[in-house]
Amino acid sequence: MSTFAFGTYRISDSNLQHIEALKEAIRSGVKIIDTSSNYMDGGAERAIAIALHEFDEDVQEEIEVISKYGYIQGTLLQEYLQNPSTMPNSHEIVKYSQECYHSISSSFMHEQLTLSLKRLERDKLECYLIHNPEYYLLNAINRGVSKDERLDGMYARLQEAFVGLEEEIKAGRINSYGISSNSFALRETDEEFLPYEDLLTLAQNAAIIAGNSKHSFTTIELPINILERDGLKCAAWAKNNGLRVLANRPLNAKYNNKMYRLADYEESREYYHHFNELLEYCDNEKLRALYNLIEQLDTSMHKFDWIGSYDIFLYTQIVPHIRKVLEPMDMQESQEMVNFLDMYLLEYKKMVAYECSKKTRAELQDFFKECFVTIQECAIRFLMQAQNVDVILVGMRKPSYVHQILSLGE
Repeated sequence: MSTFAFGTYRISDSNLQHIEALKEAIRSGVKIIDTSSNYMDGGAERAIAIALHEFDEDVQEEIEVISKYGYIQGTLLQEYLQNPSTMPNSHEIVKYSQECYHSISSSFMHEQLTLSLKRLERDKLECYLIHNPEYYLLNAINRGVSKDERLDGMYARLQEAFVGLEEEIKAGRINSYGISSNSFALRETDEEFLPYEDLLTLAQNAAIIAGNSKHSFTTIELPINILERDGLKCAAWAKNNGLRVLANRPLNAKYNNKMYRLADYEESREYYHHFNELLEYCDNEKLRALYNLIEQLDTSMHKFDWIGSYDIFLYTQIVPHIRKVLEPMDMQESQEMVNFLDMYLLEYKKMVAYECSKKTRAELQDFFKECFVTIQECAIRFLMQAQNVDVILVGMRKPSYVHQILSLGE
């Protein structure tokens, strides 16, 4: 039977509710927290440190913190761009996009581990993962590099990274290491698939080079859920070789090139109250643009493919539009407007989630025809019963989410 771990992909040290959720998870018996150097620009690691301050040293020592490195984003990317001399060697970097660079080099790893330990306020990590090394493959594919050549390059990079990780084992800053890769979950025929059969050979070679008697490659992490099952083959290989398997994205799944949130949501009972109140407030020439926006949103709540696409739309379209409307207002009037909008948008998101969950039920009926409870419960139970999954990583950003998820394991 799988156990649950707390996934911190969207956890921030500036959100008190996130920190309370972490504390509640630890109080409730969660022993593994999964994070990464790039999650919320380091905020997730800082949040873990804040939450752990609540507990005695004995409790803290029971918690396994798994972190990752590889991404060069946010503040780190800006620092490198402003001072290129501090950036890893150019041949070690994959420039995937203007906002996202990537490196798995051992020199970058040593630096990032130091920063993660500082943010986490720890002397060592129980497990340290290379985060999505397949960015090199994606970049090589885009450049037209042949399959054999790009795989040779990938393995050479992994070998060098493994040597660095084995050196950190020797130095006592990590107890074990592994790889978190979305490409493990693809079919072997996929161009972006990352072959895994030779990883243990690379790890053993790395241990010899570093002067260790045996390698410390222990863990793989990959997306597995009720819709995306190709990763189960990789999980079976891992278990046959004594590795631990962490399944991520249990409730965010991709099927037929479309993303789904595997959860049922209830219709908001407060939405129309806030909708009508806001329309009444904006029913004047000064706020006509906002009045029109709210009307358009009301007729569009069923048009989003999944809740993640609404989040993107909110921050790229709705928020900039609202800011433009609020700009000429005085402070008091602007704050009053923000209060109305906050309440409305909170309930609007519930309505979008409700509409998306109805679509999910309809479009994925073949997967859930035997599901007589919530979609999320069926999705989680699928992973709990999967033979080769050891740990299920779940994002639990509210204390109530912690209780909902952990109750499924009872």
